[in-house]
Amino acid sequence: MKTITVQELKEKQDSNEDFQLIDVREPYEIDICSINGDAIPMGEIMNNVGEISKDKPVYIHCRSGKRSAAVIDSLERGHGFDNLYNLTGGILAYATEIDTSLEQY
Repeated sequence: MKTITVQELKEKQDSNEDFQLIDVREPYEIDICSINGDAIPMGEIMNNVGEISKDKPVYIHCRSGKRSAAVIDSLERGHGFDNLYNLTGGILAYATEIDTSLEQY
């Protein structure tokens, strides 16, 4: 599985690179803190495969990286995606290393 670190993601955000960021956490988690990804909860991802880009990098994250890893595994095996990256450490790592103003939970 391909991964991206929070530092690499921040560089791509700052340079306005073309990518899709997907947050697979539940809505109540996104209400606590967010880094502005497309919200597609893990349980709804397979019903929304058409919303996931196949022609640019897609960075998928959750709270710690476990749910997003499971989502990526399912999408790669079931739908042939080859452009998916798991955000190492999830939003917790982002809140710790990049934006300490984000509330951790």
